[in-house]
Amino acid sequence: MNKKTTLLIMAAGLGSRYGGNKQVDGIGPNGEILMQYSIYDAIKAGFNKIVFVIKQEHEALIKRFCEGIVGAETVFVYQDFSSIPNIYKVPADRVKPFGTVHAVLCAKDAISEPFAIINADDYYGADAFVTMYKKLQTLSDREGTMVAYRLKNTVSRNGAVTRGVCGISDGKLTNVKETYKITVNDAGEIIDADDGQLDPEVLVSMNMWGFAPDVFEDMDESFKNFLCNIAEGDIKAEYALPTMVDNFIKSAKMSVSVLSTDSVWFGVTYKEDKPFVAGELKKMHESGAYPEKL
Repeated sequence: MNKKTTLLIMAAGLGSRYGGNKQVDGIGPNGEILMQYSIYDAIKAGFNKIVFVIKQEHEALIKRFCEGIVGAETVFVYQDFSSIPNIYKVPADRVKPFGTVHAVLCAKDAISEPFAIINADDYYGADAFVTMYKKLQTLSDREGTMVAYRLKNTVSRNGAVTRGVCGISDGKLTNVKETYKITVNDAGEIIDADDGQLDPEVLVSMNMWGFAPDVFEDMDESFKNFLCNIAEGDIKAEYALPTMVDNFIKSAKMSVSVLSTDSVWFGVTYKEDKPFVAGELKKMHESGAYPEKL
């Protein structure tokens, strides 16, 4: 019998670069949002619980998009400063949450089963959810997993992106470097502001992670350590999942397998990305990969 398996969707981002709340922007041919495709693919793969990490002010809107969900329990949790431990005093002028580790920790009381994590504003593809679901059925304590994508398929020609660049050996993640300000120049080369030209074939994290529920204990400790080391006056520091996983690997707290998938990835980082994504989704509906309307 398969285990109860949760999909955690991080949907609390401000979407500031996109110029609006891209998590709730209709992109599909019938106004579908990207999150709906992930939910459809996940439930079809076998996931039977969906946990949404949201901003409280978006709850009614996101629930409206999720009214038709069949086959999975739904839970909503908020990412806000109320979940920050009292070892740290949040600066009065801080607006943004504390990153993706903070987002996942906001859901720790709602999850007691193996779970996958995704971004709300990315399209991961049906096969990625099938592959992840199968792995979660056999995941052990202190073991993690991830679906990786080739860098060349995850960049935007409309501005800089951040990616977790992966080191891999024998199917295991050896390190992951959160790499900022990745752009594509006029010659089509992929450039990092700090390290120069990057290999377009290198595998990167798109925040599709899988963990056993025991991860929350180490995650909580790691997040508290991050908070204790934020420089005074820094109101933008964030703790990213790739950085946390890299720390866990280096300290031998976790072994992380890298899953292969035939799925394509695409997402909307900037509003100029939207026409391409909308076109690709339309093609998939027309081909029968998705029903006429989700």
